[in-house]
Amino acid sequence: MPSPRVRFAPSPTGYLHVGGARTALFNWLYARHSGGVFVLRIEDTDVERSSSEMVAGILDGMRWLGLDWDEGPEVGGAHGPYFQSERLSRYREAAGRLVASGHAYYCYCQPDELKA
Repeated sequence: MPSPRVRFAPSPTGYLHVGGARTALFNWLYARHSGGVFVLRIEDTDVERSSSEMVAGILDGMRWLGLDWDEGPEVGGAHGPYFQSERLSRYREAAGRLVASGHAYYCYCQPDELKA
């Protein structure tokens, strides 16, 4: 059985909080216990509320807790980039393939229609 890959993907819209720290700890412990890989990915697609200060705070909080990551910001890895905003072209390509193959479609709904 292959080694598991687990990830923690906080959004840098605030500092690392106790709920996020708990999730990170559980994933980190599982990866270490099972000989797996712990990946840190920053979900920074909320451009209005995300900030580099919050990214630094999350990384500092992880280090303060003693939770090191095998792949992610500052350490790199084979499956980067590890900032979600840097992966948008990959997502557009995948969505295009899904539409082209008939497995997805464009939605032309207005925002008010979706809220209903």
